[in-house]
Amino acid sequence: MPLRALAAMACLILTLATEVRADDRPNILLVMADDLGWSDLGAYGGEIDTPNLDALAKGGFLFTDFHASVSCSPTRSMLMSGNDNHIAGLGTMSELLAPNQEGQPGYEGHLNDRVASMAEVLRDAGYSTYMAGKWHLGHSEGTMPSDRGFEQTLTLLVGGASHWSDRLGVLPRDDPADYARNGQKLEELPADFYSSRSYADALMDMIRSGLSDDQPFFAYLAFTAPHDPVHAPEPWLSKYADRYGEGYEVLKQQRWKAAKKLGLVPAGAPLPPRVPIVKPWDELTDEEKDREARSMEVYAGMLDAMDYHYGRVIDFLDDIGQLENTVVIFLSDNGANPWYSREYPEATKPEFTEQFDNSLENVGRPGSNVAYGPGWATGSGGPLDRFKMTVGEGGIRVPLILSGPGMPKGESTGSFAYVWDILPTVMEITGATYPEDKEQPRGRSLMPLLDSSAEEIYGPEDLIGGEMGGGKWMRKGAFKAVAVPEPYGDGQWRLFNVEEDPGEVNDLSAEMPDLLKQLKAAWTEYSEDVGVIPAEN
Repeated sequence: MPLRALAAMACLILTLATEVRADDRPNILLVMADDLGWSDLGAYGGEIDTPNLDALAKGGFLFTDFHASVSCSPTRSMLMSGNDNHIAGLGTMSELLAPNQEGQPGYEGHLNDRVASMAEVLRDAGYSTYMAGKWHLGHSEGTMPSDRGFEQTLTLLVGGASHWSDRLGVLPRDDPADYARNGQKLEELPADFYSSRSYADALMDMIRSGLSDDQPFFAYLAFTAPHDPVHAPEPWLSKYADRYGEGYEVLKQQRWKAAKKLGLVPAGAPLPPRVPIVKPWDELTDEEKDREARSMEVYAGMLDAMDYHYGRVIDFLDDIGQLENTVVIFLSDNGANPWYSREYPEATKPEFTEQFDNSLENVGRPGSNVAYGPGWATGSGGPLDRFKMTVGEGGIRVPLILSGPGMPKGESTGSFAYVWDILPTVMEITGATYPEDKEQPRGRSLMPLLDSSAEEIYGPEDLIGGEMGGGKWMRKGAFKAVAVPEPYGDGQWRLFNVEEDPGEVNDLSAEMPDLLKQLKAAWTEYSEDVGVIPAEN
């Protein structure tokens, strides 16, 4: 064959190969914070420096009425599956399973096989799939992220741990904490490990390794910040010194005012009263105030550091020419954590506690195990009531920001949305399809909100509800029926207009008994549909 013909054929083959391999579908960067309060980011009225996430909001689309479950793994199961947590295997966290729930359908304690994961869906659609950070959806063989569609991983498998290399757990059953890389459990971490930095580094390495594959990527960056223990390296450890001496009640009021000024909640939204389990700041001793303030200082530094390392990933994507074609999704898994470290199951055992140095001088440093408690958790909720582990708005209303090609810039919505809506949204963006032999997602795509073709995806007659740990809620339009059990409530059903009153201050039960009755009946129907099993201890 003449040389010219050979060259032409080679050119044709190269062109065809390029056409087959070329894939201009957008990348997906999914970023999750752990136990981040609704008002912690600057974009939501917080005073902590979060310039990179604030820039994401300024250049993207911010949700003010987005909801998750009350705690880590139930939310993550809904995020990954697009389904209810009782369908996906996390009817409650595995750490809190009651004897009568263990082994029951929907209470497997890991992401079960009734559902497909987001990584499996996108991998099967031709995406490279990467994960760095917290999994909390199974840590035994067959249940790790490498078993559920992620091709490269560096993950904390359990619910919480030290942010340093020592692998100290937040509760005895997870001490030392399980980490894995690509499905292989790690016996030790690098000496310079710090969670936010190390997860960002790992994810960038994974993305870089796949650049030559000519495939879009799905990258899941699941920070363990700002989940306790509150840990931060310098310069963040010292940055917020003496910022929080006025106390958590003042912080909550400041955040409430800021959210109203930003238009994130109505101007007439009342300030929620102090939760009874929170001791008034002026009744604390000076020593108690010092410890409380220091824990919040470190929490702020930890969040600031997380924002910085998220920003490094964004800069990296820009440097490699991928940012313009990347959809970024940022959210939290639930509201702020009210538990002190000693309140975790079995965490007061001497053989566990004696390994920590929780002196005031060591808070935030390696070897400390300190959480900032219910006072600051209410502060992190700003205009919302209560916190993580409750179905109050402060427990289940969380930040959500989306940005990417073709999406609105600097806009927001007060329309209700739910964590199970993320997967259907990603599927619409990428053209991926869900396996027909699995429980189909219950969520709805957010794209009608993002492309302005609709003002809401759930209409005024739609009923959406949830449950965990005996907490119950049911939403219909602006109205929410809610029952918060002890120790954070009395278990009685109440009714609120959470669009006008996101702090759940004005109970409408007496004024609207028929609506409350309807929502309670809807919750019973929901619980039967998804298979809620009340705990019997």
